[in-house]
Amino acid sequence: MCAFSRSLRIMSVKSLFSLLFFAFLLVACGEVEDTRPGKPVAHRQATFRAILKSFEPMGIQLREETYKAETFRQHTEKLAELKDAPWEYFGAETQYPPSKSTDRLWQEPEIFADERDKFIRAVKDLQFAAQNAPEEAEQAVETLKAAYAPVEASCRSCHKRYKR
Repeated sequence: MCAFSRSLRIMSVKSLFSLLFFAFLLVACGEVEDTRPGKPVAHRQATFRAILKSFEPMGIQLREETYKAETFRQHTEKLAELKDAPWEYFGAETQYPPSKSTDRLWQEPEIFADERDKFIRAVKDLQFAAQNAPEEAEQAVETLKAAYAPVEASCRSCHKRYKR
């Protein structure tokens, strides 16, 4: 075996070892657990995940034009049920890992409350639009896209301003 082949094999073994080592580190460095009483940050994050599970399928239906009135309505109903849920888990005492909110959130309580209210109104409007959507799918999609956009904009605005 030539010296070049041996060097290549040693480099491959080292590369593989390094790759496995870094993969292990990534797995070991999982999300920080919320250990505070009542776990407000964990509850807040779980509620936002549930909101996303309702909201994202609607966006997919609208973007990919796979609109199904009944499933869309079901998602809006679930979203409407959850719209008020995460806000009770926000408080200055919840600014600790695993929170992804910035200090700015606690410095601008009035603006944050306004962002929350915009989200809640936009969800109500989307729910109303879904309940009263035209029968014809193409018209319904256009109507619902117009109602979906403010909810999406509300999420983006708050995340841009207050999420790390």
